[in-house]
Amino acid sequence: MAERGVHLTTAFTAEDRPSIFEVLAQGSLMSAVKPALQHAVKILATSNPAHYGVLWRRFDEIYAILDLLLQHHFLSRTSASFSENFYGLKRVGTDSTHPAHLGLLRRPHWRSLFLLALLPYLHTKLEKILARQRDEDDFSIRLPQSLMQKLYRAFLAAYPFVCMAWDGWIFCQQLLYVFGKVRTHSPLLWLAGVKLSYLTADDIRNLGLKPTGPTLNPSQSIGEKFQHLVSTMVGGVAVSLSTSLSIGVFFLQFLEWWHSSDNQSTVKSLTSLPIPPPPIHLHNQETSLTHIKVCPLCRKVRTNDTALATSGYVFCYKCIYVYVKANHRCPLTGYPSALQHLIKIYTPEG
Repeated sequence: MAERGVHLTTAFTAEDRPSIFEVLAQGSLMSAVKPALQHAVKILATSNPAHYGVLWRRFDEIYAILDLLLQHHFLSRTSASFSENFYGLKRVGTDSTHPAHLGLLRRPHWRSLFLLALLPYLHTKLEKILARQRDEDDFSIRLPQSLMQKLYRAFLAAYPFVCMAWDGWIFCQQLLYVFGKVRTHSPLLWLAGVKLSYLTADDIRNLGLKPTGPTLNPSQSIGEKFQHLVSTMVGGVAVSLSTSLSIGVFFLQFLEWWHSSDNQSTVKSLTSLPIPPPPIHLHNQETSLTHIKVCPLCRKVRTNDTALATSGYVFCYKCIYVYVKANHRCPLTGYPSALQHLIKIYTPEG
């Protein structure tokens, strides 16, 4: 069994091909970064809508631009996307070997850039438009439709089947890649005309020696100087993004895991307040009943009984209202409390 399944965890030496686990891991890296960044932007927008609300409203566009700069930088310098370079991989033509430090050829470069950055953005916008349209259709009155409206509704009906066919294509491609029948594990790589391979020792050495960009020549024209300045600025932004992501990628994955829907029960159990212990009653029943009716703050018989939801203790309304308003916590347990946690207790006698 081990001999038959060894091809699942090791690459074919003749083809210098990564294993299925490596290519799937690099593919899931960027898919985990976006939800984590989106949650961080949501927190900023919620805390200060006036300053950070535009980041939340235009998150898709801002992320697409930053992703475009990042992927363009890595494709030009390392012949790989950010996540592929993170795992020590590179993109090469399906029928040739190209040094990584020279970047991809022109046509594979622009194809890869479109499929890496622009296609996910278009897919996200299409999903949001279709979801909004479905919600509107659920509450709209069906009127006579034109030909374009009928075609649009036919597209809405066919879109889930198109997505299912695309997912099936990806699954079949990965299955064939495991058994060595195809050179690429993803249809996107096939459409870009490239395949994944390991970075060699020469590639790593050349990438370390590659200059950051063209040098500025005093004899250049104004247009060439402006182009050099723009190229330098874009390269600086891309380097900053890549460095930040390289350092914070594990933190972003932890943040995405922490706020995932599957993990909410675990998070709630870790962050919820402990159950307060019951009050200590005296052995004497009469004394115990008298003690229960005493307000813990004023030490007198309670009037207008009011319970504090965070701890469960009962006080006089005036006493606990004044205390919580001033201290924002329970006077007995110290649990954080607010005025909305005050609950009026009604008795049958009252």
